[in-house]
Amino acid sequence: MAAFSATSVTFASSLKLSLKNNVITERTSNLKMVTVGWRKSSFPSLKTNRFRVSCAAKPETVQKVCDIVRKQLALPAETQLTSESKFVDLGADSLDTVEIVMTLEEEFEISVEEDSSQNITTVQEAADLIEKLVEKKAA
Repeated sequence: MAAFSATSVTFASSLKLSLKNNVITERTSNLKMVTVGWRKSSFPSLKTNRFRVSCAAKPETVQKVCDIVRKQLALPAETQLTSESKFVDLGADSLDTVEIVMTLEEEFEISVEEDSSQNITTVQEAADLIEKLVEKKAA
């Protein structure tokens, strides 16, 4: 079985100068080399709920997603929706989320893969994914 090994990270001793009672003092840190490695079978997955890379979707995309979510969930006009609004907090179940994704696909003329659709939990995540897929489609 092959093994993966992460690149070693070395922290060299660094010189720190500080001013105390108008006297400059020197200190060195005692940081040591750290090596991290994983076996192929247990390499950590980057597909987690907390791993997120945001591409900062355009405000108009976020607004359009908010409008679709509001309509799909039949939310009253006074319900406050932001980019961080979670579908679950708005009363959506898994079927509602699927319907939201299907409406987004139709509206933006994109196709969202099943794996990606399962990771959409907020308005911002939906808007970011849309931006990415629209850009990919244009290329």
